[in-house]
Amino acid sequence: MECSEALRRRRMVRSFDARPVAAAVVDRVLDAARRGPSAGFSQGVDLLVLVGSEQTARYWRLAFPEPSGRARFRWQGLFDAPVLVVPLVAPQAYLDRYREADKAGTARGELSGWPVPYWWIDGGMAVMAALLAAVDEGLGALFFDLEHPDTVLPAFGVPPGRLALGTIALGHPGPDDGPNRSSARPRRSLDDVVHRGHW
Repeated sequence: MECSEALRRRRMVRSFDARPVAAAVVDRVLDAARRGPSAGFSQGVDLLVLVGSEQTARYWRLAFPEPSGRARFRWQGLFDAPVLVVPLVAPQAYLDRYREADKAGTARGELSGWPVPYWWIDGGMAVMAALLAAVDEGLGALFFDLEHPDTVLPAFGVPPGRLALGTIALGHPGPDDGPNRSSARPRRSLDDVVHRGHW
């Protein structure tokens, strides 16, 4: 699939069926995320990958500890996603990299030296690469907020110092759960977004 087509077809899918996704397909999506840009090639992005109902059910029990909260959740089809990917960033990896000799003059060896924390940017690029790769593989995908990270991450052995961006659900699209409230909002036009030469 051409990149331009993947961009046009990409949308957030909130309902999945429980069919498993072939391991090779999952690996191709993960490999796409791994190939996102990385400031100083710090490579401070990791992916916690949960596959199959045993692992994903544990995630959901931790993320939705109150059964009543889960029962009220609007997108019940999300719980059927056979793959969950938690992208994580390690700010320390960036600080360590920018303390090396070839980067030491940048003053980015300390948190205060980063007016924009590139670990979040690199993490976002990894997420977008995964979302586009999912489209290319004929899968549905959704990026959503990680509830209760202080409970979820240690339960899966994530080391201290890693920060979660959210979670990506992957799988075969299921029955439509209905329109997202935001989907009725029109996309801004190119002329509205782009400011050529001056605002």
